[in-house]
Amino acid sequence: MVAVVGFAMIICIVALLLKGKMSPIVVLTVIPAVAALILGHGPVEIADFIKEGVKTTTNNGILFIFSVIYFGVMSDTGMFDVIVNFLVKKAGNNVIAVTVATAIIATIAHLDGTTATTVLITIPALYPVYKAMKIDTKILLCLTGACMGVMNLLPWGGPVARAATVLSMDANDLWHILIPIQIVGLIFNIVVAVLLGMLAIKQGAGAGKGEKVEQDQKTKDEEIALRRPKLLIFNLALTIALIAVLSAGLVTSYVAFMIALSLALAVNYPNLKTQDKLVKKHAPAALIISATLFSAGAMVGIFDGTGMLTEMANAIMSIIPGFLGQFIHIIFGILALPLGLCIGTDAYFYGIMPLVMQVGETYGVASLSTALTMVIGKNLALMVSPLVPATYLAIGLTDVELKDHMKFSIPIYWGISIVMLVIGVILGIVPLGA
Repeated sequence: MVAVVGFAMIICIVALLLKGKMSPIVVLTVIPAVAALILGHGPVEIADFIKEGVKTTTNNGILFIFSVIYFGVMSDTGMFDVIVNFLVKKAGNNVIAVTVATAIIATIAHLDGTTATTVLITIPALYPVYKAMKIDTKILLCLTGACMGVMNLLPWGGPVARAATVLSMDANDLWHILIPIQIVGLIFNIVVAVLLGMLAIKQGAGAGKGEKVEQDQKTKDEEIALRRPKLLIFNLALTIALIAVLSAGLVTSYVAFMIALSLALAVNYPNLKTQDKLVKKHAPAALIISATLFSAGAMVGIFDGTGMLTEMANAIMSIIPGFLGQFIHIIFGILALPLGLCIGTDAYFYGIMPLVMQVGETYGVASLSTALTMVIGKNLALMVSPLVPATYLAIGLTDVELKDHMKFSIPIYWGISIVMLVIGVILGIVPLGA
């Protein structure tokens, strides 16, 4: 009964998100709560589940508030103008050059392993280029997510660290095994960038002038007044220092953004009214993203509290025919992306993966082989999952509906994950059978 309700809940959530009939905040909060009620849990107990789930998202919620405002202020100063102008100049009317540049920039930006930082560096810089050249912004979203997914195989990326913890091994050792597969993924991302560039050209990109947001003279004057070209070096240095601190993990991420935002406002706009105006300007987007994140936390809390995850995993295991047991790691490697799409990172690595490993061991499949296959697809699901906060950040910055992003990107991400899995088998990194 618990497993049936769990699967029904996931199907309902994904269906509603894909159809875009309700806000993600409503879907991720109400549907799990209703599922918990059906399972016989009382309102007070469900509230405790939600409380525990939201606790796990508090740090990230605060992070998004300050990070969105910070990069919004940096955009106001004109810091990204230099990058945009350079790209426009180099790419000219070459659409493929822009899509390939997108893949390269997203790859480099994700060296720190922080999803929000990568989104906030890549998308604001390239969005104007895409609009000017009439390139579908879903391509920008897709390429950013694909590169983040492959780069997230780094040892300081959350998924690899979690998988290594379950395996009781060092994250660097696990990464060394994954390096050849990661290189293949990075190369394939460039290939995808070229193909999407060709698709954009067929759709009319690069021909004539693209879309331009109409602004009255007053708005233009206000934007120009906020530019700080003389402080470009300071703003670049501050941003680079911020990313370095985040990469080194010297302080909690939201503390770093809080300090950086304070310095940016104090130096660029040493005026109370201007500072308040800019914070109020960017706060709505930041708060919407954080609210969605907290709702996702509520869902995870109900998942864990009701025990639905364990029962669902056991149900899946029970329907696998015996002769397929030796291929369980390959099966879950193929299913890793759709599973990763519906299940939170911690639930996936600490709930589903150990169970799959245990079943695999009974059929002679090494736990390491199972971990390798499951971590690939989960990473590629990173930027398309409704449970990942950066997904909402990215679609908000590009003004793309979640359902449209999912429909466009999921087949591409799934294809990349399967290519990486196949190459892993060919190279002997992942054994085909037990």
